[in-house]
Amino acid sequence: MKKILAIVLLLTVILPLSSVALASEAAPAEAGTTAPAPKDNLLTLYKALGAALAIGFAAFATALAQSKIGSAASGALAEKPEVGGTMIVLEALPETIIILGFVIALLIIVML
Repeated sequence: MKKILAIVLLLTVILPLSSVALASEAAPAEAGTTAPAPKDNLLTLYKALGAALAIGFAAFATALAQSKIGSAASGALAEKPEVGGTMIVLEALPETIIILGFVIALLIIVML
């Protein structure tokens, strides 16, 4: 339980900081260009934060689900080896969560 709590706390610190780093304003390339408006910077920050949270929470949920399924599958395979195919399918199902999180992150970045 302490490991899970440490991972969650680490993610709550790293994800917002990484999104701020991604959304930081770059220096203008030429002297004649102007910096983007502050509203655009704030929108970029929120887009990066939303995408990071979408992928982060989806990855955490997938890892948690696969850990539970994997331990149950190893116990079931020890008793009945013929359920191996079913367990592979059950282990692959949570992967759709991270794929959907990635799609949502792409939609956040591209559409807004």
